[in-house]
Amino acid sequence: MRTRHLRFDIGLLSDRLAEATRWVTQESARELRVGYFGASTGGGAALMAAAHFGAEIRAVVSRGGRPDLAGEALPRVESPTLLIVGARDSQVIELNRHAYARLNCQKQMIIVPGVSHLFEEPGTLDEVAHVACEWFRQHLHRDAGG
Repeated sequence: MRTRHLRFDIGLLSDRLAEATRWVTQESARELRVGYFGASTGGGAALMAAAHFGAEIRAVVSRGGRPDLAGEALPRVESPTLLIVGARDSQVIELNRHAYARLNCQKQMIIVPGVSHLFEEPGTLDEVAHVACEWFRQHLHRDAGG
């Protein structure tokens, strides 16, 4: 409860993700291919951090996310980006559509029929996991992008 307000501090979340990325990709792991997965506000933080690293981040997936919270970073994202939104979450669909229009990278938006914001319906998180894995497989594979 004391830190609840921090979940909307996209700058802080993005900075933490960037620091974790720097730590993971230190000299001993330079060949590591990095992708980000963010849910809810984490989607915005993932996109903001991806914009900072450019093509170093090979893929981003946002599930029920708020990519709009990445703001001015959206046009700078180079990473292939997949937005996954539940069809019964009309407000978040609109926010994702606006963010999608601002992205200048390879992108795709999937609206999952019959699904609410938290993807609580049976089997929906399994479906998200499958779609996200395929996106990451496509973009993180050694042969992806040269």
